[in-house]
Amino acid sequence: MKHIKVLGTGCANCKNTMSMIEDVAATKGVAIELEKVEDLQAIIGYGVMSTPAVVVDGEVVHAGGMPGRDSIEQWLMG
Repeated sequence: MKHIKVLGTGCANCKNTMSMIEDVAATKGVAIELEKVEDLQAIIGYGVMSTPAVVVDGEVVHAGGMPGRDSIEQWLMG
């Protein structure tokens, strides 16, 4: 199971990123645990300065803007 966190303060791009991750995981049949992190201190703790950002299994894999579906597939299948 992949542990995924979407870091962001609740903007539309953050919500859309979460939805896209859920959709890709369901399509690929990958079990995920998805968490939304909105606390600014926690976000800064990851070294992220632009959101949305995505953390997979403790590693920041994306920051700033919505990721593409192909990137999400790579994170989930990797």
